[in-house]
Amino acid sequence: MNLLEVSNIKKSFGDLQVLKDISLCVGEGEVVSILGPSGSGKSTFLRCISMLETIDAGSMTYCGKAAVRQQDGKPVYVPKNELNEIKHTFGLVFQNFNLFPHYTVLKNITDAPIHVLKRSKDDVMKEAEVLLKKMGLSDKGTYYPYQLSGGQQQRVAIARALAMKPKMLFFDEPTSALDPELTAEILKVLKELAKEKMTMLIVTHEIDFARSVSNHVVFMDGGVIVEQGDPKDVIDNPSNERTKAFLKKLEQ
Repeated sequence: MNLLEVSNIKKSFGDLQVLKDISLCVGEGEVVSILGPSGSGKSTFLRCISMLETIDAGSMTYCGKAAVRQQDGKPVYVPKNELNEIKHTFGLVFQNFNLFPHYTVLKNITDAPIHVLKRSKDDVMKEAEVLLKKMGLSDKGTYYPYQLSGGQQQRVAIARALAMKPKMLFFDEPTSALDPELTAEILKVLKELAKEKMTMLIVTHEIDFARSVSNHVVFMDGGVIVEQGDPKDVIDNPSNERTKAFLKKLEQ
C-alpha cells in the first residue's frame, strides 16, 4: 500500500517556478531519499507535502485519503477538519530541530500527544520514557534544549515526531546543522527506524547513507525529478548527465 501519493505537483513563488511537475509514491515501510543540488526544489517539495506550503496544481493522497484533488485545473484542499486528521498521519523533522526552548525535553515530546491528540497523560509519559531510552536520552528528560548538543536536540525532535504515532516521517536535511560526529548519531537513529520498517522520506546530502538505507532514491534538479529508482542504479550507475555531474561534484 502507498502511504503517500503525489501527482503533478507545481509550485511557484512569484515568477519563479520552483516545482514544475512532481509525481511520487512512497510505499509502506519504504525509505525514500531525495538528493539534488541547492535550489533544486527538494525542501519546497517537502514543505508542500507537509502542508506548510499550498500547491498551485496537482493532487496529494495520504494513507488512502485525498488531501488535495485537482478540479477544473486547480488544486482543491479538503475541509480543515479532514486536513487536520490527515496531518496526523505524518511527522516532520526539521534541520534546525525547532524545539520549544522554554519546555523541558519531556514536555517537548509529550505536549502535543496530550493536548492535541487528547491522550491519557500517564500513557503518553510512559511512551515518552521508552522513546527517550530508544534515542539514548534516558537521563535528559528534565533538561532544556540549550543544555543539549545539536545531535541530542535532533534526537529529541525525532522522539517528538514519533510520539504522535505517525504512519510516516518526513526529514528535511536532518544532519545539515551538525558536525560529522553528531551526524553519525542521527544516521544511526534513522538506520534503526528503517530496520523497524518506519516509512520515511528524507531530503539529504548524505550519499553513503542514502545508498545503504534507502529502498528508493530520487534525484531532483531544476524543479523536476531527473532520475529515480534503486539506490544502486541512481547513485552508483546514474543514466542522466545531470545526476552524474552532481555526484561527481560531491566526490571531489
